[in-house]
Formats: sequence, structure tokens, C-alpha cells
Amino acid sequence: MSAPIILVPGFWFGAWAWDEVAEKLRADGRDVTALTLPGFESADADRSSIHFADHVEAIVRAIDADDAPVVLAVHSATGYSGYAASDRVPERIAAMVYVDTAPGKPPLDPDFADVEKPLVWDDLAAEENLDGLSEEQQTEFRERAVPVPGALLREGYEFTNDARLDIPSTIIATGYSAADYQKYAKEHPEWSFLAGIPELHDITWIDLPTSHWPMWSRPAEVSAIIGEVATKAGAAHAAGASR
Repeated sequence: MSAPIILVPGFWFGAWAWDEVAEKLRADGRDVTALTLPGFESADADRSSIHFADHVEAIVRAIDADDAPVVLAVHSATGYSGYAASDRVPERIAAMVYVDTAPGKPPLDPDFADVEKPLVWDDLAAEENLDGLSEEQQTEFRERAVPVPGALLREGYEFTNDARLDIPSTIIATGYSAADYQKYAKEHPEWSFLAGIPELHDITWIDLPTSHWPMWSRPAEVSAIIGEVATKAGAAHAAGASR
């Protein structure tokens, strides 16, 4: 038995960003849902009234729609909203998978004041690891990227449920190594995107050197990792239910 899987894309994207990984997982018989979070439906969507809480709520609704506890896989900036969702419904999450991200504690950028943050390709390419992305993938990235609702960057969240700390979590380190993630989390407690690492009780680290978007550059490996987590989570749930 395999736990249901929910895939959450990072900034700029809708569910389509997970297409290749989702296809591979479904071909292996997995129950997979990929989300498009509020504000990322299209470039024309109204993002002025989208709040961080709306993204958390959308993830929680998807989790609650499944009968069994899920594997929640989040990428990049949804390390923040995914970790907040694990605070809301820890009993409904069998395992977390952080894809080149970590359990973040918002706000990401409290001083960001604009309604939305559009993609500036040159800035992103200078900051992020693009290893393994084809020219075609980079072109699709630029053409399909949707601006980020500004509130997602500046709004905070109050964590209250320590049960989230016991959720088995896998961090797939791609743009930076697992050792770097752990080193920076220890040395820079002020870095909000790594803030949850020291408090989690059960982390499995996997190095997968590639781009910050491994669902495109290494989809087979990413789907295999998520699938293995789902198999273990499903078996654990079945064992617990039979007691």
C-alpha cells in the first residue's frame, strides 16, 4: 500500500510544473494530486487579495480530501506554506518531502511592499542553480511563469502545534548539498527558509546534485524518491491501523 501523494510547486508555477514526475508516479500505480495554488492560475489572475493563509488553506483542503494520511511534497518557496500546513494538520500527513527546500518559518521578505513579484529571469538565473535544465525547459519556464502574490513574501504565520515536529521528513538537496543545508541552518538561525530544520525530530537527507528544479532536470530520480517515501508511509499507516 502506498500513501496518497500531494505535489506542491514553488513560486511562479502551477500544477503543470510536476507533470513529468506525476506521470511517472501514476504509471507506478500511485495516487497523485498536483496543486495550483491561489494566484498562480494564470498571468491574468487577480493576486491583490491572495494571502499566505490562502495557500496554507489550499494545501490543507487537498490533504483533507484524501481518506488516508498523505505524503506532502513541496518545492522551493512552498517550504513555508507546506510547513505551515503540517502545523495545521500534522495527523493527516504521513511524511513530508522537501524538494530543494526546507521547513521555512515566514515571513520570507517582510519588507516586500508590491502587490506582486514578477519573474526577472536574469536575476533568477544569477541566483539559482540551472544545472541540467535544457534550453527548451528554460524557455517554457520564462513563458509560463506567473507573478507571485506579494503577501506571500511579507506575511507571517504563528506555529502552535508541536506534533508537526515528529512528521518524518525527507529533504532532497539539489542546488546545495545536504551538508550545506545543515551547516547554514546551524550558523544562520535568522535565515527563515531554513528555520524549521533544527526543530524537526526525524529528517532523512538525500543529495541529488542538479538544478533547483529537479522535477525537470532529474524527474526519474525525484519520482523514485517520493514513491519510496509513499510506500514506507503507506506501510506504516497500514501497520498502525491493523493494531
